[in-house]
Amino acid sequence: MRPRLLKGEPNPGTDPAHYSGHVMNFSNPPAAPSEQADAAADHAPWPDPDTVRTMHRHIIDWFTWNARDLPWRAPDRTPWQVMVSEFMLQQTPVVRVLPQWKRWMQLWPEPSDLASATTGDAVREWGRLGYPRRALRLHAAAVAIVERHGGEVPSDYDELLALPGVGSYTAAAVSVFAFGDRQTVIDTNIRRVQARAISGKALPSKGLTAAETRLAESLMPDDDATAVRWNIAVMELGALVCTAKSPRCDICPVLDQCAWVAAGRPEPEYVPRGQAWKGTDRQARGAMMAVLREATEPVPPEALLSPERTAWKGAPHAMEQLRAIGAPGDQLERCLEGLVRDALASRDPEGRVTLPG
Repeated sequence: MRPRLLKGEPNPGTDPAHYSGHVMNFSNPPAAPSEQADAAADHAPWPDPDTVRTMHRHIIDWFTWNARDLPWRAPDRTPWQVMVSEFMLQQTPVVRVLPQWKRWMQLWPEPSDLASATTGDAVREWGRLGYPRRALRLHAAAVAIVERHGGEVPSDYDELLALPGVGSYTAAAVSVFAFGDRQTVIDTNIRRVQARAISGKALPSKGLTAAETRLAESLMPDDDATAVRWNIAVMELGALVCTAKSPRCDICPVLDQCAWVAAGRPEPEYVPRGQAWKGTDRQARGAMMAVLREATEPVPPEALLSPERTAWKGAPHAMEQLRAIGAPGDQLERCLEGLVRDALASRDPEGRVTLPG
């Protein structure tokens, strides 16, 4: 059993035989362990076997009755459906993913369907999920699945990891939640539940530590089926109850065993900072991508670089939003060049801008 590590937000499943998972960071490696935090964690009290078994029972029982009903968790789900959900749920809330996931499954129910589409189609149908390079990577993964695996998502972890855009977390999540393989999956929600229930801390360390990995491995049930269910149940608990900002301790199934509650709910050792949005290149790039998705014809570059002065009417709603952010010209120029460089946009022979493909 190899631990698969990543920061992100999960997407749990309910079927005892197979489960679907959540978020990854593409092929980015996990955060480097913090030696200081690791050393501190190694001196934290280790849970005794009876406490661990009690947690297993209470959290898995809670999950059985409270797990969210999502289509990629259905008993008849396919590995491809799980894989698409994993890509989409990377740092993206379930409520935003649901309509896009359903749309993708209508358009491309199998990897071969997506592989036969253009990258521009994939980017357009990515909609407002954000981080649209995920669409390109998912398209590339679909092509590789067709070319290397006859159009079937591989069940082997190493073969999954070899697919474009698939990092260690997603490879583990798909092998576990689509195929019932035994892996230790560590995401942000699992780390937070462990930090509170076992280590007595309000939040986990900023970076994943080796001690957290060892703790997660030690908490895994012995048999494979229960281990799979444990992974997804702890993820769900962190997503719905043991949340970062407003934990619902009153309904937590392990309230009586929680070390953080027993310690009087001490304040976190640091205050997490959310990502800025207003005025950033991410905001400007997103507004430009919205124009390209709405447009039914190539977009004149001046419409993207000087939106307040253009007379172009090809994407009125998205153009209004681009004007509203008030980005300076140098930022717009930088963002457009970045989109082209990242293969999220392309220029035709006349210099007009379109989606790729």
